[in-house]
Formats: sequence, structure tokens, C-alpha cells
Amino acid sequence: MDTQVADTLLGSLIDGRYRIRGRVARGGMATVYTATDERLERTVAVKIIHPTQAPEARARIAGFVERFTDEAKTIARLTHPNVVAVYDQGTHGGLPYLVMEYVRGRTLREVLAERRRLNPDEALAIFEQMLAAIAAAHRSGVVHRDVKPENVLVAEAPTGGMANLVDSVVKVADFGLARAVEASADEESGNQLMATVAYVAPELVTKGHADPRTDVYSAGIVLFEMLTGRVPYDGGRPIDIAWQHVDRDVPSPSTLVPGLPTALDGLVARATRRDPDARPADAGALLTEVQVARDELGNPNSHTTVLRRITTEPPVSEPTMVVAAVRPAERPAWARLPEDGQRVGRRRAAPQESDGLGSRIGRLFTGLAGESRGRLAIIATVTALVLVAALGGWYLTFGRYTDAPQLVSLTKADAEAQAARAGLVLKYAEPRYDATVPRDSVLLQDPVSADRIIKGGTITLTLSLGPEQFPVPDVVGKEFELAEADLVSADLVVVKGTARYDDTLPAGVVVATNPKVGAQVKPGAKVTVILSKGKAPISVPNLVGKNLNDARNALSRLGLVAVENYKDSEKPKDEILGQSPADGTGVERGAEVKLDVSKGPSLVVVPRVMDLPCQQAKQVLESQGFPVTVQFNPNAVVRFQNPGENSQVPPGTPVTIGCF
Repeated sequence: MDTQVADTLLGSLIDGRYRIRGRVARGGMATVYTATDERLERTVAVKIIHPTQAPEARARIAGFVERFTDEAKTIARLTHPNVVAVYDQGTHGGLPYLVMEYVRGRTLREVLAERRRLNPDEALAIFEQMLAAIAAAHRSGVVHRDVKPENVLVAEAPTGGMANLVDSVVKVADFGLARAVEASADEESGNQLMATVAYVAPELVTKGHADPRTDVYSAGIVLFEMLTGRVPYDGGRPIDIAWQHVDRDVPSPSTLVPGLPTALDGLVARATRRDPDARPADAGALLTEVQVARDELGNPNSHTTVLRRITTEPPVSEPTMVVAAVRPAERPAWARLPEDGQRVGRRRAAPQESDGLGSRIGRLFTGLAGESRGRLAIIATVTALVLVAALGGWYLTFGRYTDAPQLVSLTKADAEAQAARAGLVLKYAEPRYDATVPRDSVLLQDPVSADRIIKGGTITLTLSLGPEQFPVPDVVGKEFELAEADLVSADLVVVKGTARYDDTLPAGVVVATNPKVGAQVKPGAKVTVILSKGKAPISVPNLVGKNLNDARNALSRLGLVAVENYKDSEKPKDEILGQSPADGTGVERGAEVKLDVSKGPSLVVVPRVMDLPCQQAKQVLESQGFPVTVQFNPNAVVRFQNPGENSQVPPGTPVTIGCF
């Protein structure tokens, strides 16, 4: 039987604003959830630090939260299309959390798990966007410290699909998060190595020091893994892997994948030098090298990779194979190099001979040119005409145009606000269903981002209707064959789950479905059907009011297990106050029965009555609820009492006094 552990955060509302909808991933430092920002009505990602990441002492927790808040403010200032945006931060249940942009896609780790390795075109396209994001952080004084495929998100390309990753959008997450957690760990147990050992730079191992060159090294290891499908070092213990970065040079990718261009070997080598001073100074410097390499690889005359070069006398037994030049895809807008400006041709007017008006104008021009004032008038007129023509040409060619803003993936409200700031008009095409873009977010725009558009012009937007969904049909109480027919007719895939006992439904009838009846699902979704096995063979007896020992014996005879929970009560000690499951419920042998057991009433103190007249002592005790037994002479003085004075006993305990 499958077992699920309930996540107490699911469905909860954080800070009165973020409704947790589902868990996306759980990492070493934090868990990521999808949530709905109920104030702005948009989907966001909420990352909550694990309890184990915050120190136990209150003073250290306060320090950790303060550092985490400072890092969140720094990250929020990073504005770049390849950086996962941070919208908000706070604490929930004493644990810090971040509210971030929700990126629909997969991590680079998931892509590599599916594809194993990428072709050079795809690897360099992803690598450029990674470096662009990290370079933006370096310019702001932020060092990532934990660059690895798990922190690189590959979103679906605007053209749709992920078959070719060259057009995909890449975003880098978790800037500065490792630093906040690392600072907390330093206070508790000295400097610790926070980066993943497969990507850790040598200086972090030997000195615990991180700067932009540390991120360059980790990025180089990620490029190596994308090209080869593996990391350069492995070992039995993390510390052994870490020290290999210190003691060994990263091998060339072409030694593992024959035929890779030598330019890629050079990029990996320069990024992963063991000496930080020998690497590019930061991610921006490495990005420049990558862009130059992509241009060279894209020129068939500058580079062609040959596995076995064709010679004049090739071996007869071995075929010769040539790999075509690696051609990079067109750069995204943020990474394009300057292009040559457009040249505007000049129109030449052909002279026309005429004896009419043209001839007279020609003679007038000749006459004016013969005088100094005439020449000045001609020059002024020609200059004015040239300026008017130039300004008119500039306006018609460039001046009346602007670039269309990026509106895809924005909410309708945000798109309208951005279009208004740009002075553009929006109109809407028929909306469409989409499995990845949220409802009322922009799915398509025409013209597309960065295309030229007349100032004040119109952009046509296609909004998303969100995933096409419909409710799971109500099949509870139906036999399996009928339930299966209903679900299949609703375009759902039926999976038979593990049957369970049920007190009300007979065997073979549907008890429940997963997802539940009425839950919204996509066409083709799997629905698990759980059938009844009928009532369980053992009926739970009625134990309320019985003594604990009697209840234990009754359950033991039936092969059931008592689980006791003591509660304050005025009932006698060890009396059963309640039970779960209720009596008559069917259960299997070995099932647990929870028992609420009375702790007994609160104890009371027996007062002192020694040396009092016997009748007076009796009145004192009976007034406080103690039954009294008098021994010997009831008209004498109390010489002993049992229980003794100041004894703590249950209410109503009998007290014996001896009078003589």
C-alpha cells in the first residue's frame, strides 16, 4: 500500500497573502512550493528554509533571519531577464521564506537526466544565458556561491516546445541564498563548504574564500557536464571529490566525446583553471569569450571539426567521418553584438530637357548664380531643402517607430500598464488554452518583442485560458466496470489502486478516487480508483467507561493494539473517556485503537484536625468533602488522623480519626 506523508503547509495561507498550492521540489536547504498571490492573483514560487538550516538557539535564529533578509533585499535588486525575480520575503513559523517568480519549465538537472548530454549549439545557448544572469549579479556585487544544474531553470521557448533547447529561456535562481545559510553555519561550527562538491572551486576547499571567479569555475564545470553528460570527478566521499578539484586539472571535454571542437576545450580550460588569477575575472568576461567562440564556430571557414581527416591515401578498413561545422543559433536580444547600420540609398533624379517651364527655371538659376546675393539665396534654399528631406527621411524610416515591448508571460494588467507607458494600444485576439501559461497571462503578441512598431500603434495579444481542465466525475459507490466507463468517456486514464476495507460500501464498489471527485484535471490525466474490500473482519468493542486494564485485555484478545493518551478529567483515574475508531467499526488484526484515559481528578489536601474536639474535627473534614470514620470516644479529643495532615489525596477519600 502506498504511503503519503502529509505536508502541513499545503493549503495554508502565509502572511495573509500567499496560498500554498503544491510542492515543487525539496532541496538540501529549502523546499519550493507553488502558491497563489491572492492580492495580485498570480502564481508565484515560495521557498521556505528547512528547520534544520536555522540554528537552534534563539539568538542565532534572529541573526540568521536578519542575514537572510539582507540577502533577500540584495537579490530583489537584481533585475535581469535571466535571473529569477524575488518579489517578497518574510518568516513563517520562525522560518525565513522568499517569494519568487514562478518559472514554468524544468531544471537543467532534469534536462540532463533525460538527455544525458547536449549538443554544442544547445549547451552554448544555455551557457550564454547562465553567464548573462551571473554577470548581472557580479556587477551588483553578488556572488552566487552555488552554481549547479539544480539552480538553472530551462523554461519553454516562446515558440513552444523544448525539443530544441537553443530557443529556450534560461533563468538562474538562489543568488545569495547559500551565503546567508553559510554565515549561520559559520557561527555554529566554523567555516563550512556550502557549494555542491561536484562544482566547488579549489579556493573554497582550501581557503573557504569565494569571489566572482569562484562562480566562473562552477559555471565551467556545468558547461563540461552539458557537453559530456558527466562531472569531471567522482569518489566515495564528498571530501575526496572536493580535493580532486584542488589536485587535478579538469580534463578536456573532447577526450570523453570525440569530435567536439577544440574551441570548447579552450573555454572549459580557461574557466576551470585551478589558480583563480588565471580564470576570467568574472562571468561577464567569460560571456565575452563564449560569444566570440560561438561566432567562430558558426563560421564554416573558421572552424570545421574532423574526427578523422581525409588523407590522400585513407585506410581501406576504416571509414572516414566528417562532422559539420557547429553553427550557433541567432542570439537572444539581450546578447546580440552590434550590427551594421542600414544604408539608405540615394535617389537620383534624371534631368529632363524642356523648352518650356524647365528651361525658364534653368535660365533663372543661371542668372541668380551669376550674382553673389543670388548664390547665397540658392545655398540657403538648398540647405533648407536638404534638412527638410533629411528630417522627413529620418522620421519616415526611424523616427515614427519604436520597439515593441516584451509582453509575453505578463498578466493582462501588467501588460496593459506596460503598453500604456510605451504609448501603445492593445487589442485582444481569441484566447486559447495553454498547459503552462497561467489564466489571463499573455500567451502571444503581434508584433513580437523588439520588432519595430509605429509609435501609438496597436499590439494584438492572445491571452491564456490556462490548462484545459474539467472535474473528476463522481464514481464513488459504483462498481468498477461502470466507474471505469465513466472515467474513460471523460478522456481520463484509469489506474486501479490498492483496495481497502470500508464499513458502509460492499466489496468491489469504488470507495474513493485520487484526485478526489470534483477536482479539476487535464484531459488524459491519470485517476486512481480505490475499491472497497467490504467491512473489516474485526469489530472494535465499546470501551468507554471501562478501566484501562480491562480495555487492554479486551483489545488484546481481539488482536488489536491499544494506544493511550492521558487527559485531565474528574472521572476516576484510568477510566476510558473516549476511543477511536468508534465501537462497531471494522478493522484488521493488528490495527491501533486510540484510547483517551483519565488522569483522575485533581488531588486535595487533608486539613489538620489533631487536638480538636472529636465532633468539631468531624465537621471540618465533612465540610471539605471527606467521609469521616470516628473511633473510640466520640466526645473526646482527636489524638490521631489517617490520612495525616497535609496529605494530598483524591477528593472524597475517607478519613479516620481516633478520639480519646
